[in-house]
Amino acid sequence: MSKWWWSLPVLGLSLLSPLPAGAEDGYKLWLRYARVEDPVLLKAYQAAFSSIVVQGKTETDQVLLKELQQGFRGLLGKSLPNSDQPQEGSLLVETPQSSPHFFPPQWDRELQGMAEGSYVIRSIEVNGHHVTAIASESPVGCLYGAFHLLRLLGTQQPVDNLDLSESPKVKRRVLDHWDNLDGTIERGYAGKSLWKWQELPGQVDDRIRDYGRACASIGINGAVLNNVNANPQILTSAYLAKAAALAGALRPYGMKVYLSANFGTPKALKDLPTADPLDPAVAAWWKAKADEIYKLIPDFGGFLVKANSEGQPGPNDYGRSHDQGANMLARALAPHGGIVMWRAFVYQDSVDKDRIKRAYKEFTPLDGKFDPNVFIQVKNGPLDFQPRERFSPLFGAMPRTPLAAELQVTQEYLGHSTHLVYLGTLWKEFLDSDTYAKGKGSQVEKVVTGELDGQKDSLIAGVANTGDDRNWCGHPFAAANWYAFGRLAWDPSLASEDIAGEWTRLTWSNDAEAVTSIVSMMMASREAYVDYTCPLGLNGVFEKDLHYAPDPGMVDPRREDWSAAYYSRADTEGLGFDRTRKGSDAVDQYHKPLPDEFNSLSKCPEKFLLWFHHVPWDQKMKSGNSFWVELCGRYSQGVREAGQQKDQW
Repeated sequence: MSKWWWSLPVLGLSLLSPLPAGAEDGYKLWLRYARVEDPVLLKAYQAAFSSIVVQGKTETDQVLLKELQQGFRGLLGKSLPNSDQPQEGSLLVETPQSSPHFFPPQWDRELQGMAEGSYVIRSIEVNGHHVTAIASESPVGCLYGAFHLLRLLGTQQPVDNLDLSESPKVKRRVLDHWDNLDGTIERGYAGKSLWKWQELPGQVDDRIRDYGRACASIGINGAVLNNVNANPQILTSAYLAKAAALAGALRPYGMKVYLSANFGTPKALKDLPTADPLDPAVAAWWKAKADEIYKLIPDFGGFLVKANSEGQPGPNDYGRSHDQGANMLARALAPHGGIVMWRAFVYQDSVDKDRIKRAYKEFTPLDGKFDPNVFIQVKNGPLDFQPRERFSPLFGAMPRTPLAAELQVTQEYLGHSTHLVYLGTLWKEFLDSDTYAKGKGSQVEKVVTGELDGQKDSLIAGVANTGDDRNWCGHPFAAANWYAFGRLAWDPSLASEDIAGEWTRLTWSNDAEAVTSIVSMMMASREAYVDYTCPLGLNGVFEKDLHYAPDPGMVDPRREDWSAAYYSRADTEGLGFDRTRKGSDAVDQYHKPLPDEFNSLSKCPEKFLLWFHHVPWDQKMKSGNSFWVELCGRYSQGVREAGQQKDQW
């Protein structure tokens, strides 16, 4: 079938004209601390705070104090001194170590039972004075609490009679930077790498600290510094010194650094003739490398590994399994408390004819064989960060193995950060999906937090969208996805609309009309993009390599499953990939009752129809239209929605 029917208009929301001279340029992100404009509220805030009491002496305490002073100066237009003793209207920031005289014993007991980084914010009385207290077991927890309080002020929330208790639901909240050592970024759409490798370790750009601030403000506590397609040079002594410099700059903000490790590094660096994980010399090499890293970076997080995927070396090269490769690395890191994030993004064509089934078939037989400090890192969908995918069936299928969710903040298949696409709605669709692994109520969120299977450790990763563009993320709305990732990583149960509202108020304005308009644009944007690119469950129909423009007839000579035609399956009969029991039977990789729902043409949700079915052109849809008419209508609806959003802006 010809391509013409895909040649409907595709409209990206490149919304904003150049800023006038002297206007904000986006560098401050959601940390603008713009003056509270409501005079009544401003007066109330000014009356509520008279001084800050930060008695801790750690680097984190110092950046916390600086942040609070900067925030109050911007929001309230007044400078608050740092006092030794609480007085009326003081903001008291305390840990059991820094403020033993003021820290209530019951708070200590409460916080000891909470996750690392937890905090409370409460209005209390100390020595006859009404004060606001931020308390945590650690300075980093207090830093998170400080940002929470500033967020309340920035979004014009009441701050009298506060009684808040916050605890992260995911332990490790990590940004994966696909940054290369030459400064380029794979799938990066906002300039070059923040790290400026050529200047390290002698000079650390001040921007790194602002990156740390932004991450800490939304609870992100880790960063993988380099591309998953890892250059072996990252593990040489020269680059480890550079990584140590970055770790030192980010440490006060509660962030650990991780590195992507090329599995074949011992061989690639010509230290050994092999990288076989069962060779004792290879295991010894990795143990020595781990020891070297931890001498430089005592709080190093661990390795992210892309193995036997898209040409990357791995244990399969030596006839070994994924667990044998991952465990060898894990044992080198374990004495230091490090972890391995082993990516499940594998799709060898010998495993199954249907690419989306392959990771499940490779990894589920290995459940329970991985060491405790190994995470299997799984993309939200079984294909590759498409505008809409059903959740990966690996979630709920490996109860004896910690699974980390990998989300993509950078918009590889979602407009390359030239389109407004708010991803909070995509991620909530994923996190709220019920796996039925232990019956109804077994949401993906519970797998990721570890709640479903009683996992003690948990991790969620987001492929970062930052670069050295002045506004960090390219498109003026793209920073919303960085913000949303952090907020959902902290608490996956948060509503995407509430997060959009916070970001809008902190970034743009608290004006009611502006908030209503901008949030409505954001909440509709992903669905509009799906409609004007990949409606009704269509996927994989983008141009070769770039993954941007539509090219549904593209055939890649390198391999079949890199071809758009492999996914569209367009012919004279219909459109879509048959994954029913009469096709590839991908439906049965899910827990009941999902297979029966997906297998039925009439019961399958229409938003996933072409994901599971080869749909006849004349198939009657729920609207009463034929499939062909419905498909065209969805494309047109997406374009109309984009146009409406431009009008709203």
